[in-house]
Amino acid sequence: MSQHTSLKAASRIAAKRNVLKRFERIDILKRRGQWKPGDKALGLRKTKAD
Repeated sequence: MSQHTSLKAASRIAAKRNVLKRFERIDILKRRGQWKPGDKALGLRKTKAD
């Protein structure tokens, strides 16, 4: 059985996400030196993906 053409096209799309998950934001803030272990993970500052 073959895969439908609309499903094949969706798997090739690799758009950059605008919204980051919390652990991704913490990683970015760690690299910038704006987050230390022990800081709260809630209410993080806004970050843009690098």
